[in-house]
Amino acid sequence: KTKVFMEGFYLHNFVQSVFKALLAEGVAVEGGTLVVSGDGRYWNPEAIQIIIKIAFANGVKRVWCGTGGLLSTPAVSAVIRTRGKGMEPFGGFICSASHNPGGITEDFGIKYNCEN
Repeated sequence: KTKVFMEGFYLHNFVQSVFKALLAEGVAVEGGTLVVSGDGRYWNPEAIQIIIKIAFANGVKRVWCGTGGLLSTPAVSAVIRTRGKGMEPFGGFICSASHNPGGITEDFGIKYNCEN
């Protein structure tokens, strides 16, 4: 639920755990490019700002974010797989509760996708 993600450092801890796993696997996080966007649900703007701050703290050099933080899940996945000129994202966070209802008392979801 959205309220759970908003409590304390729940989202922060989840995002940092993803970065720790990526670094442990040798993913080129430092100096890399990360995609961060969502589907516009309640609390997406705040969550995206938290994710971006944690990304920069982990050495990410560039963040690609949709205008106003908006990109659909398929669009984010397509951007992650973009190739060319050394600007390939190593992955991305997508803020979306899929087809579930959103809102402060409803669902909030976050996914991490990689370039596979």
